[in-house]
Amino acid sequence: MSLIAVTVIGHDRPGIIADATAGLAGLGLNLEDSTMTLLRGHFAMMLICSGDRSPAEVEDALAPLTADGRLQVSARAVPDEDAVDVLGRRPYVLTVHGGDRPGIVSAVTRVLAAAGGNITDLTTRLTGDLYVAVAEVDLPADADADAVAMRLRDAGTELGVGVTLRPQETDVL
Repeated sequence: MSLIAVTVIGHDRPGIIADATAGLAGLGLNLEDSTMTLLRGHFAMMLICSGDRSPAEVEDALAPLTADGRLQVSARAVPDEDAVDVLGRRPYVLTVHGGDRPGIVSAVTRVLAAAGGNITDLTTRLTGDLYVAVAEVDLPADADADAVAMRLRDAGTELGVGVTLRPQETDVL
């Protein structure tokens, strides 16, 4: 069984998810992991599927999605790698809010990376002049979360935004 990463991006319309997943199911592929969203009217979907098909077969099966030129589809093999060590990591939620300006994501993610933090999910939104970011972050068990939170707040202060880091609730997926 191999893993295949599938991306579908382009202009949004009803039925993209239904059409794409029907094509994958028709190949006998199992959808193992996914994220799908709208970005200013543009659809973006990333999937990890397992099965005994090649990336070329996946792209061929999903070619009807691209017929009108409004969507792009790609499929790539996911290399076999050791599983990420999730033991010894603690989950946190990072929030950023304030006036929009360039460099916000770069600054806060640099602080997290310096502490050995791994971002597992990140969403940003701009509503008028208000910028909001929410990230799920795994920190190493030996990381000083209070010190990381302080460095994040300092980075936020320099950018004129509020930044918080709090432990993730255990019942959140």
